[in-house]
Amino acid sequence: MTAANAAPSPDARRITDWLSARQAEMTAFLGTLVNIDSPSDSKADTDRYSDFLSKAFATDGLHIITYPQEKVGTHFRATWHEELAPANQQILVILHMDTVFPVGEVARRPFRVEGDRAYGPGVCDMKHGHVQTLYAIRALQALGLAPKRQITVVASTDEETGSLTSRGLIEEEAKRSAAVFVMEPSVWPGSIKTSRKGTGRFSVRVKGRAAHAGANPEEGISATDELARLILAMHAYNNPVTGTTVNVGAIGGGTRANVVAAEAWGDVDFRAVTVAEADRVVPAILGLKAHNPEAIVEITGGLNRPPMERTPAIVALYQHARSLANEIGFDMGEASTGGGSDGNFTAALGIPTLDGLGAVGGGSHGVSEFVLLRGLLERTALLARLMQTV
Repeated sequence: MTAANAAPSPDARRITDWLSARQAEMTAFLGTLVNIDSPSDSKADTDRYSDFLSKAFATDGLHIITYPQEKVGTHFRATWHEELAPANQQILVILHMDTVFPVGEVARRPFRVEGDRAYGPGVCDMKHGHVQTLYAIRALQALGLAPKRQITVVASTDEETGSLTSRGLIEEEAKRSAAVFVMEPSVWPGSIKTSRKGTGRFSVRVKGRAAHAGANPEEGISATDELARLILAMHAYNNPVTGTTVNVGAIGGGTRANVVAAEAWGDVDFRAVTVAEADRVVPAILGLKAHNPEAIVEITGGLNRPPMERTPAIVALYQHARSLANEIGFDMGEASTGGGSDGNFTAALGIPTLDGLGAVGGGSHGVSEFVLLRGLLERTALLARLMQTV
């Protein structure tokens, strides 16, 4: 990131000064959050994390509503300045509390700081964003800087596995919102995400007929042969110009080398830049047929997250955010990414959405995951200014 030339506004200076005096406190709180395991597939651990984080927001006077789930952790909603809701649409901040790391990962490699970098499971994706959100609100409260609209925070526990139980809550709150801020990490070295590909999944199952591969192969129907043809047909939709990607990433089938395979399967990842392209490709994949009419092909699935398209409303919101970043002292570019997030859902509803407002870092989902601590100060100040001015 490069320093910006715009002179800071008095409010931007006050917010930055207040946060600067608490940078060590913010870093310590980040460490506390990272050192709590919260994998998507452990309800007990994500419940524990959700309870801890929701109580932190409640301590600052936010109104908390919890949404217990049967198989995943408890989601929660936190609101501030509810008296502004009837007159103005709210500002929605989206967090997710689950990580991809198993229980015990924190014990193996707990939070640590080396110079300006902090490391640990989920530090970038996205526990850094939890600290930003909490301290942005604390800064505004401490300085008597009220937002123009109600601030609503939705924190989920299943984003990494597709937001299957939280999507309804997120979309319901988005429909009541003038703008949505998603605290996913930025694109290195700090660009905000103004578009994302839509993501989909397909499952392919093929049934053929077993036979001896040497003695009487003509009596068999090869499920693996059918699957291979289907893979080629699906991969033909890959297009670097449109950005469409189809990847049959996992396959299996058959029993032995000397047996015509009676069954085969494949799992497919699909991504598209625009809704129109998704609407074209998804039905085409679902409609693929077997080459051998006696084989049975079953393809299920579809689009999980719609594309987040770069609309004029998103561009206008980004330009406002960039001007605020310049006041604080850094420049903030924009980028597109192939990964999906909960911002895909809100943008598809037509709500101006900024994604990637979270950590400046890298290595998400891996052992090298890190954040820049100077980004914690800058990005928290930016979020506070966005809450104050939008």
